Amino acid sequence: MAIFPLTQQSPVPFPAPVRLPRLRHIGPNWYATVMGTAVVASAGAALPGQVPGLRGACAVVWGCATLALVVVLAARTGHWIAHRDQARAHLLDPAVAPFYGCLSMALLAVGGASMTVGRDVVGERTALVLDVVLYTAGTVTGLVCAVAIPYLMVVRHRVEPGTASPVWLLPVVAPMVSAALGPLLVRELPAGQGREALLLACYAMFGLSLLATLVMLPLVFARLVHRGPLPLALTPTLFLVLGPLGQSTTAVGGLADVAPDAIGEPYASGLGVFAVLYGVPVMGFALLWLALAVALVVRALRSGMTFGMTWWGFTFPVGTCVTGAAGLARHTGLTAYNWLAVALYVLLVAAWAVAGVRTLRGLLSGVLLAAPPGPAPVTARTT
Repeated sequence: MAIFPLTQQSPVPFPAPVRLPRLRHIGPNWYATVMGTAVVASAGAALPGQVPGLRGACAVVWGCATLALVVVLAARTGHWIAHRDQARAHLLDPAVAPFYGCLSMALLAVGGASMTVGRDVVGERTALVLDVVLYTAGTVTGLVCAVAIPYLMVVRHRVEPGTASPVWLLPVVAPMVSAALGPLLVRELPAGQGREALLLACYAMFGLSLLATLVMLPLVFARLVHRGPLPLALTPTLFLVLGPLGQSTTAVGGLADVAPDAIGEPYASGLGVFAVLYGVPVMGFALLWLALAVALVVRALRSGMTFGMTWWGFTFPVGTCVTGAAGLARHTGLTAYNWLAVALYVLLVAAWAVAGVRTLRGLLSGVLLAAPPGPAPVTARTT
């Protein structure tokens, strides 16, 4: 029997934590890539008529959006694990914190697209399960952000007068996305209390988001009037205003479609009337804002605006206007709304292609993973 001498050994050191330096500057704004991709699929499925090959192409885009969601979720998880200090700094930065609303909308957009086109790939049962999971997670996250981010703006952020940004709309528009995609699940519930509860919950989230938007939108326009155009890099965020406009029009149209199966008369008929009385003027204002935003973007391009992640603002908001116009076409029977939906979809696909190609190029070169130029300003209150 061998006897081994007892010797004092130095303790084995724990491995140093993985820093993952390339993930340090992956902010919540990266979820916009998921939103902008998923809406191309769902908006394409909402278009009138049968365009050969369109549905198959939308299914491929849905697959890309699903993959992008997995990748971004993994990157953001790594960011929080390896760079918690930077993650906290993002929450204390009023220019970055509102982008946390994009997490909710990314989950919801992929879930909704699963029900519209993803079922062609994975089957109706799997698509339904995926949508239920993502819709539940996205809705809970959106409601939390709709309260938490404005709370931080009041308590911790230092916001100077006249500095309102369209980015402020992101946390409060997330519940509107839940309201717009809820109708996909209403008919999946058994008839009775469940359907009616989900229907009215969607209308509650519609009202929550709409009233919050009506509070913030005048601040954004007042900032433009009193201080002039946004900085060049932020000019694409003007398109974010289209989000609550197009999404609310989509919501009232979709909810009116399923109302007869969920609630009795006269409410079901009244909700159908409301879809038109609300949607037509709001879509008119959305087109006005689109024209203003396009004019300011053209001005910014002529002044030297270069590509940034804010360019993804050209995608999801326009996609909500596509689905909103398609809903108005169903409820009014006007062919003009069909043509409007098609024209907006062409704009959406063009914007998505440009933003997607430039993003891939920036990832391969490392430019989009680098630290932003200049030191970040102090944005948290000390008392």
